[in-house]
Formats: sequence, C-alpha cells, structure tokens
Amino acid sequence: QVQLVESGGGLVQAGGSLILSCTASGRTFSTTTKAWFRQAPGKEREFAAAITWNGARTYYADSVKARFTISRDNTKNTVWLSMNSLKPEDTGVYYCAADPTGSYYDTQVWRYWGQGTQVTVSS
Repeated sequence: QVQLVESGGGLVQAGGSLILSCTASGRTFSTTTKAWFRQAPGKEREFAAAITWNGARTYYADSVKARFTISRDNTKNTVWLSMNSLKPEDTGVYYCAADPTGSYYDTQVWRYWGQGTQVTVSS
C-alpha cells in the first residue's frame, strides 16, 4: 500500500509564494502519475496539476497555469507544487494523489490520497 504525506501549507499574503511537498512511502512497485488537488471552503475538490511517473509531462488547470509548477524527484519519493503569485481564491486544502485509473482531472480515479495541507492566502 502507498501512504502519501503532504507538508508546506500555511498562511501567505496575496502575491506571495509557497511550496508544498508530498512524500510517498510503502510502495514496492514503480512510481506512477501523481497530482495535486485542492478544495476551497464549501466547494468541490478540483484538479490543480499532475505529473507523469518520470516527470516528462505535466498538466495544469487553467486557473493555475503560469503560476504553479509541479515537479518530482523519484529518488526522494517526493512531488512538489511550487505556487507563485498567490491569490485569495487559491485558499483551500491541498491534497496529493497517486495512481490514476482514468482521466487525471477526475477526483474519483485516484487510488491514493494524502491527508491534505491547508493553504490560506490573505488579501
């Protein structure tokens, strides 16, 4: 089984930057595509970014393009989400996900999830 643990969330002013990390453990087979989702208060969980197993391709939601960057280092079993030019609407709980069984942007296709880390962007 795979366990995912996120860290790096916190409070930041609008226009600031924050880096989230997700570390995986407990898996005996090769790494797979991983993603970041986020859930704003009172809203549905939504896709933010994804990265293929070897980091060759990345995908972003329109709302975060040009501001967020997803990256990974398989030797460290870690995926990062670098967030720049943060806006108050970026506020929410950010979740790391792994092993999609279908379309990467669909919340229901991901097999493993972390516990989430809170990101709050103040005006």
